[in-house]
Amino acid sequence: MSSLRPSPIAPTVEFDRDGVQHGFLRLPYSRDDSAWGSVMIPICVIRNGKGPTALLSGGNHGDEYEGPLALYDLARTLDPSQVSGTVIIVPAMNYPAFRAGTRTSPIDKGNMNRSFPGRPDGTVTEKIADYFQRELLPRADIVFDFHSGGKTLDFVPFCAAHTLPDKALEQKAFDAVAAFSAPFSMRMIEIDSVGMYDTAAEEMGKVFVSTELGGGGTSRAQTVGIARRGILNVLRHAGVVAGAVEKGRTQWLDMPSGDCFSFAEDDGMIETMVDLGEPVEEGAVLARIHSTGRTGIAPQEIRAKMSGVLAARHFPGLVKAGDCAAVVAVEVD
Repeated sequence: MSSLRPSPIAPTVEFDRDGVQHGFLRLPYSRDDSAWGSVMIPICVIRNGKGPTALLSGGNHGDEYEGPLALYDLARTLDPSQVSGTVIIVPAMNYPAFRAGTRTSPIDKGNMNRSFPGRPDGTVTEKIADYFQRELLPRADIVFDFHSGGKTLDFVPFCAAHTLPDKALEQKAFDAVAAFSAPFSMRMIEIDSVGMYDTAAEEMGKVFVSTELGGGGTSRAQTVGIARRGILNVLRHAGVVAGAVEKGRTQWLDMPSGDCFSFAEDDGMIETMVDLGEPVEEGAVLARIHSTGRTGIAPQEIRAKMSGVLAARHFPGLVKAGDCAAVVAVEVD
């Protein structure tokens, strides 16, 4: 069976060797311009003796930049003498998508965060997912995967973990979220969790933490600063890096149900009626979608199904039916 086949990916680093190693996960990829070509996914391993292992990734979606910026910087600057254990850094997990600046891979249109557990004999995206599933996740004690809104969403900057059946694991994840100390901390639900990296890690019993830090297919000084400071905080909290956690004020948010999400039902031009982080009341108009095909048509109103704060909004000016238009979260103590 294909699940028993070895991964075609060959690392140029040794995960059990002390010191700092900068190398690649080399995935053979035969294509028109390179018959014996490869996808060369950058990886850094920083190890100093025994201790916990942290697996850090960005670029799960290729148009999200806070994670790659923070992790390329961490790989360059982290002093191994401050490490107790191992830090594995993959700054651009879906490297083909990252190189193209797209959410999904230009090679196979694969969405990395819907491709787990992957396949060693599948598409390029599935092969990368399979390597993480079988080779990297089993090594990890804590897994941190950076996200932001990419080109189609914008978020208040938050760190997040999921509500889990295993309450002990859930508490460890939320403790790590608190250590990250983003301006907002989220108890998150997913509307499409099948095939996610998050799900794969949590099903293995790993502490999994993520972020949504802004969006719009770019980064801001504020959100990159949050990412750099926060990831060091998580590593210190986990006992992988020496030093005290630099705590900051965070507002906890909860996504208690699917009513948090609002979707466009028509194509058109979106007018945001509430700015990110602002309070909203149930029934309030979050956005209006204006018809662009002709004049004289009243806009479609998208109303909040619950009271809370606006945590996310559609980013570009044009929307299509089915696009997520807004997300409302509830403030909690």
